Amino acid sequence: MALGRGSAVVLLLSLCFLLLHSHMAHAATYRVGGTGGWTFNTVAWPKGKRFKAGDTLVFRYSPTLHNVVAVNRGGYDGCTTPRGSKVYTSGNDQIRLAKGQNYFICNFVGHCQAGMKIAVTAA
Repeated sequence: MALGRGSAVVLLLSLCFLLLHSHMAHAATYRVGGTGGWTFNTVAWPKGKRFKAGDTLVFRYSPTLHNVVAVNRGGYDGCTTPRGSKVYTSGNDQIRLAKGQNYFICNFVGHCQAGMKIAVTAA
């Protein structure tokens, strides 16, 4: 009887590992803006791409010139930084997408208005 329970536990743990590994194996990494990186006029960069929750966006930029701010729809539309928004400043930020809408802007003066913003929908 104990051998049966032990085998069941091992089987259950193995299945959990496989499911976790399978989910992680399907996550993709995207460099925002392609080879040009996170810069002006990247607003159209997500077009034609299929993102999933768990995918990672990599924002590469000069931290003295830009930043990345995760905002809500209002912040995206109005190029504003709502209170509590997460601000990234490393120049090599890796951000995992949540399911649904994900919005990012550069909040340096005039940058968002110049197209330095993206809206990404993750399935």
